[in-house]
Amino acid sequence: MKRIAIQGIKGSYHDIAAHKYFEGEDIELICCDTFEQVFEEMKNDSSVIGMTAIENTIAGSLLHNYELLRESGATIIGEHKLRISHSIMCLPEDNWNDIKEVNSHPVALMQCREFLHQHPDIKVVETDDTAGSAEAISRKHLRGHAAICSKFAAPLYGMKILQEGIETNKHNFTRFLVFCNPQRANLLRDIRKANKASLVFSLPHEEGSLSQVLSILSFYKLNLTKIQSLPIIGKEWQYLFYIDLAFSDYTRYSQSIDAITPLTQELKILGEYQDGKQSI
Repeated sequence: MKRIAIQGIKGSYHDIAAHKYFEGEDIELICCDTFEQVFEEMKNDSSVIGMTAIENTIAGSLLHNYELLRESGATIIGEHKLRISHSIMCLPEDNWNDIKEVNSHPVALMQCREFLHQHPDIKVVETDDTAGSAEAISRKHLRGHAAICSKFAAPLYGMKILQEGIETNKHNFTRFLVFCNPQRANLLRDIRKANKASLVFSLPHEEGSLSQVLSILSFYKLNLTKIQSLPIIGKEWQYLFYIDLAFSDYTRYSQSIDAITPLTQELKILGEYQDGKQSI
């Protein structure tokens, strides 16, 4: 059995993504309150696999998770792209006319802004978790409260769905990364199937330093699918660059890494893995 550390509780989008990625496998979830706790679980037990959201097509990147991943020393072994569809739910005895307050994570509330604008009389209250909001309403029996989360949370917490698909943008996907202790990476992935890599590096504070690196990657026919910069604390106007590369030829990819290494500082390969599936 694989033990998977996620942020959130059962019925959360992390829970759904974990079961989609490890579909057909026997897994045990370790539910954590924060992303920091996910990495702490891995630190305390090298057999634990971590899974966290890294970016959303609407809300953008989860910048703090990039730093947590780099600092942890974990290796990315896979990814999954999950379609995010929000539902609004309440206690079984409540109906639309009873709802006075809606609770959810601020990102989920933002993604349902148009729906919430159509219900101006309902008070919007931010919470730490989507599924956690449903669990709290159920456990505390909060009449007149509703939660916005995945429809899969409803049966888990005895809630009634009032409406599904309330997100404003129907092309709403979150990308999740799967990672583990580097010593276990080759036991959990087939490197021969790798066609994507995530790197992080810094650059000399010199004119054209980034363009040189990008030119080399282009020369080797690599597809730069993402680039994200984060400031280096204590070094004004210097940055770490996180990039994702897609490739069809592992040899050419390896050659490109050799070519850019002398131009970069502190280059680190965060993971080489297979491009993730997309699910609804």
